[in-house]
Formats: sequence, structure tokens, C-alpha cells
Amino acid sequence: MNIKDLNKIEFWAASFIYGCAVLILISNGSSAYTDVPHQFKEAGIEFNYLSNYFIPELFRYSILYFSFLLLNFCCLPPLYRKTDIGFNTAILLGTYLIAGLVISITHTYTKTYLLSQYPDIDDAYNQIFFKGFTYSAWLVLLICIYVALKKLLIYFTDNKEGSIQDRMKLEIVFGLAFWFVGVLLWLAAGVDFDVIVCWTLVIIACIFTTIYSIYYLIPSVSSNPKPSRTYYSKITIITFLLAIPVGLTGALIVGRGELFIIVNLFHIGAQLAISAPLAWYIYKNRDETEQQIFSLKKELGKSDASLGFLKSQINPHFLFNALNTLYGTALQEKAERTGEGIQKLGDMMRFMLQENMQDKISLSRDIDYLNNYIELQKLRTSVSVDIVISTQIEENFSPLQIAPMLLIPFVENAFKHGISLQSPSHIRVTLQTRGTMLYFDVNNSIHLKADGDPEKLQSGIGLPNVRQRLDLFYPGKHELIIRESAKEFFVHLTLNLA
Repeated sequence: MNIKDLNKIEFWAASFIYGCAVLILISNGSSAYTDVPHQFKEAGIEFNYLSNYFIPELFRYSILYFSFLLLNFCCLPPLYRKTDIGFNTAILLGTYLIAGLVISITHTYTKTYLLSQYPDIDDAYNQIFFKGFTYSAWLVLLICIYVALKKLLIYFTDNKEGSIQDRMKLEIVFGLAFWFVGVLLWLAAGVDFDVIVCWTLVIIACIFTTIYSIYYLIPSVSSNPKPSRTYYSKITIITFLLAIPVGLTGALIVGRGELFIIVNLFHIGAQLAISAPLAWYIYKNRDETEQQIFSLKKELGKSDASLGFLKSQINPHFLFNALNTLYGTALQEKAERTGEGIQKLGDMMRFMLQENMQDKISLSRDIDYLNNYIELQKLRTSVSVDIVISTQIEENFSPLQIAPMLLIPFVENAFKHGISLQSPSHIRVTLQTRGTMLYFDVNNSIHLKADGDPEKLQSGIGLPNVRQRLDLFYPGKHELIIRESAKEFFVHLTLNLA
């Protein structure tokens, strides 16, 4: 989110509201000259439109407008960044004092009728000034909350691909923003403090139950035969249990026992009519969206992986290397092993072009490809007695199926980095199954490729690709352990093929 664009929107929105407020003051003038407010009539005090209404309200609206601009754009952002703390704290305190003084003075004109309600004029002015500075304190506090919520919203929307905790925090911030907007509207309407307390308690309770339902309650009942009925039964119980602390809190804050009933009427109605259905809708809509995203990622991952495997295996270097190996073998052994090598290469090509495109294949076919690859590589490395390649692979696993070519990258990686024709090298591959569990280990020596070796710049499939495919095809059903030392590389894969 571009902070400069947001600042422009805020400035023009605040200026528009300020302009509308001034226009309303002017438009009220036609009736204000003839209609005396009933408070002034009852107090028997003379009313003047300019001195008792227009000018004081114009000053009050102006101090609200300029205080918002000063705190929102100049003072609070550096304070939250912890820069120039002393200077900006002084501005914050100065804004509070000046706003409190201006609002207090305007109140002495717009609420002159209150003077008659006090026996002493000094006591009356003290009360009016006290309320003015209280109003100023609320103004500064609300602007601080607004800037904090704005920063949180910007942070979380810019990091929306974060964890569940981050997403939960974002939704809490949205709920608090909704509460804040409501408080501003209630204050603009001039409602009593009781209404703001009721609004705050109900909204906080709704935020709690909505978040709790989305992330804990609904997932826990989703496996039930009738999840919606179970959910609404539990949320009803939670609503009535919350009614006790919510109602008591409201009654204690205001000091009136009847607020217990008033708060709970709004609390119970909002929870059952708004929060509960909203949480259910959000969860179901999000769950459906996540399932679609998971399916798309799975298909995309499978396509990318298949294309990567084809590019990795069917490349000119590999084919020319295989052909040169077969040619050298034919010259040495009068073609006795050439036919076998060509057959294995043909089986590998057929597998890559046909079965590799399927979602699942039998484990035996995947192992056939793995064995063919190892045997073909042995033809190339058999010229050196210092290269030891050992395999222990089970033969009986016909009922099991596996996503194609999950195992070959580890073996390919072993041959790529573990074989040197000039130094002693070893590769050990073991594979066994117990029930539906597959245990696969690859251990190889490590040799750096020479600068002139064409495979030095070839990245192959890479372990990140394999990790991605395992996460997509076997979430929560695999364990991959990779260890590397200066001379050896070890891979252990445990896979549940159920």
C-alpha cells in the first residue's frame, strides 16, 4: 500500500468533512436568527447566533480539523517510529492543551445556559473547562488509535501471505477499526457516554466470538455429522456465558444496574444474528477458497515438476554422454552390453514420456526407472575401480503407489556430486517398505566439479522442487532429513504411501 496515496486520501477526506461542517453551520444561520434553542429559553439567557453558535462552532471544528492534520501527518508517525521522541511528544502535549483551551472557551459560549445551573460562576466555568479538556483528551486518544490502526492495517495488508497468527491479527485490527469508526459516529451524533460503553462492549465481544469461531470452534465441529447445528448450539451457549461479564462490566463502568440488561439485549442479538452467521460464512468461504488454491498449486507444482524432470533428463548433455558410454562399451566388449544399455535407456525415455504424467503409479514401476538409471550410470563409472556403487532395494511392493519420480532426484544428485573418476567415490542406495511406510536412504561422497565439466552449471531438479512436491502430494505424511558434511551427503526419506 502506497503511504503517500493514503495520505492524500486522508487529507482530502478530512478537508471535505471540514468543508461540509462549515457549510452546515452557514446553512443553519437562516433558522438560527429566528429560532432560539430551548436550553437558552429555559435558562432565560439571551441567544446570539454569531457569538453563541456560529463563531464558537467554527473554532471548534477548525481545532478538530487542524489537530487531526498535525497529529496524523506530522507528530504521531515519527513517534511510532521512535524518532525525535522529545520534540514530537511536546507537539502532542501542546496540541492537547491548545485544543482543550479552545474547546473549553467555545463551550462557555455555546453552552452559556449551563451557567445558571451552578450556584457559583467560578464553579460553573471550572466544570465547563474540565469537560473541554476531557473532550480534548478523547480527541487526541482517538487520533492516536486511528494512526495505530492505520499502521497495523498497512503492515498486515502488505504481509497478507503470512501465518495464521498474522491473519488473525489482521482481522482483529479490522474489528477494532470498525469499533473506532462507530465511536467517531456516535461522538459526532452527540450521544451519551452510556451508548459508547454499550457499543464498545458489544463490539469487543463480537470480535472475540468471531475470531474464536473461525479459528477454533468451527474447525473442531466440522467433522461432525451436522456441523452447523453443533456450531450454533455451542455459540449460543458461549453467547449467554459471555453475557454475564459483558453486562456486569457495563453496569460497573456506568454505575447503573439497568445497563446490565440493556447491554445484554444488544450483545445477545448481535452475537446470534450477526457474529455467528458471519463467522460461519467467512470460514466456509475461506475453506473453499483454500481448497481451490491448494488444488491449483498441486496441479501447477505437478506440471512444473514434470517439465523440470523432462528438461533435466532429456537434455543434450545427458543423451550425448549416454551415447558415448554405449559406444565405448561396444568397442570394448563387442556390443555384448550395448543392447542392455540401449534397452534401459529406452525404458527410461518411455517412462518419462508416458507414466511420468500420471498422478500416481505403482511403486514397482518407479523403482524400475530408478534401477535403470543406476545401471546406466554404472556403465559410465565401471572404468574406475575406486568407485563403489551399492544398492539394496526391495522387490515386493506391488500394492503400493507413489507420485512418479519423487525418489530419482536424490539418486541423480548423488551421481552428479558424488562421483569422481580421479578420486575414490561411493554411493549407497537403500529402499525398503513396512506396510504402507517407505524408507529411502541415499549416501554419497562429495566431489566438486571441475571448471570445464558441463554438469558444473547444471542445477538439475534441486531439492527445493522435491520438497515442494512432497508438501503437495504428501502433506503431514512424510519426513525428509538431509545432512551434509565436508565429504559426505546423506538423505533419509520416510514416506507414508497409504
